[in-house]
Amino acid sequence: MTTGVPTPTAPRRRSPARTLLPLAIAAWLILEIWLLSLLASEAGALAVVAVLLGGIVLGGVVIKRAGRRAFSGMARNFQEAQAGRMPSAPQPGKGSGNGLTMLAGLLLMMPGLISDLAGLLLLLPPVRSWVGRRTQRVLERRIAKAAPGSFGDAFQQARIHYPDGKVVPGEVVREDRPGQPGGPADDTGHRPPLTP
Repeated sequence: MTTGVPTPTAPRRRSPARTLLPLAIAAWLILEIWLLSLLASEAGALAVVAVLLGGIVLGGVVIKRAGRRAFSGMARNFQEAQAGRMPSAPQPGKGSGNGLTMLAGLLLMMPGLISDLAGLLLLLPPVRSWVGRRTQRVLERRIAKAAPGSFGDAFQQARIHYPDGKVVPGEVVREDRPGQPGGPADDTGHRPPLTP
């Protein structure tokens, strides 16, 4: 039994990211193990244990501080919204970039010297702001290229900024009248478009 829908004959091409990502992760793990073994041969096993424990402790402290800052900022915005004021935007360097700071803490907690170096670099404010700007640009480009009806398109529509910052709550009421296209008595199956 055929459905009349042609089946694709050519296999789907695998994206380069899906091909290279497992290889990059494997190379990174091998390099981390090799660097730790070099450190162990030069400074001893006790130095490796000290570096790994120090990274875990420092990463935990960094994540805890970033989490506290994020929670206090969220509580402040919630209190301002309860008082009827517009929540203030985070000032640069104060409360912004908590996600990247938490990522830096996570990289510090991961065993390995390269991840520790990346975490320490991400703790530096200029590096963190550069990575944040770069990430935002890449995400905005990908969202702009998103096809209509996709998740990226929905995310872009949700980020529409109003000039005065006000959002008017409301609801859409659809009055279905018999005889109207798309109404209950319309048996043609025609539905009006959602957007004008």
